[in-house]
Amino acid sequence: MASLVQIAVNGLAQGSIYALMALAIVVIYNTTETFNFAQGEFVLLAAYVSASLMGIIPWYLAMLVAVAVIALFGATVFQRVVYWPLRNATFEFVIVSTLGVGLFLRNMVKIIWGAIARPYPEYFGGVWRVAGVSIVKQHVLILAMTGGLILLFYLFMMKTTVGAMMRATAQNKRAATLMGIKVSQMVALTYFFAALLGSVAGILVAPIFFLTIDMGMATMTKGFAATIVGGFGSIPGAIVGGLLLGLVEAFATAFISPVYKDAYTFVALLAILVFLPRGIFGERIAEKV
Repeated sequence: MASLVQIAVNGLAQGSIYALMALAIVVIYNTTETFNFAQGEFVLLAAYVSASLMGIIPWYLAMLVAVAVIALFGATVFQRVVYWPLRNATFEFVIVSTLGVGLFLRNMVKIIWGAIARPYPEYFGGVWRVAGVSIVKQHVLILAMTGGLILLFYLFMMKTTVGAMMRATAQNKRAATLMGIKVSQMVALTYFFAALLGSVAGILVAPIFFLTIDMGMATMTKGFAATIVGGFGSIPGAIVGGLLLGLVEAFATAFISPVYKDAYTFVALLAILVFLPRGIFGERIAEKV
């Protein structure tokens, strides 16, 4: 029983990272009706920037600075260069644009920090033992920060005027414009949240894995799978899909083999597509794509 609880905690922690990525992908999609295939680079940049800053300032300040810088970068430079000039272009142009900038950012990281994998500075290491269950402190931190961030995001979207303006923009940009809402500001705010979610995912997942230039793409792929499992376009679906994939990975790794860890995600994805083609929460996307 203790081992099952331990596996479940590990799976929920990993799934929380996927949920953050899935949430960022859905937020961008709902507002702009496009995908940001450079979302994984926010994870990558935050991890490398915070690791570098930890040698200069305390770890918590390094993380705050890294998250703030990446979030502002997403809302300003990235959004203005990658999305805004193509906002009236077809869906495919924006996708190619984000892919190109993603490759540019990944290679920029490779030039600055090198291609060799290296450990992330440990800042919350160790294990708690509770009733015979060994719980990794980093996993508890991931669960706490993800839960807090999702709660704050929900309160912002549902209880504030700006959140209502963002939801109106996501439903119908033309109608939102006629109501006096500045759509450009709402789009910038959407990219701010997406970059913030991605950068938080980066600083949380980096201590679990080595710093590599592929960590952003790997995390984004799992996040994308989580959006489909949960139901594309659904915010609750993104969260549930991420947590479910994390649990599937953890239990399959423990009881089958760790060799095929990444494959379990896509087996689960295929199963969902066969039995629930619209995902668990069944959002309709055919009208938008």
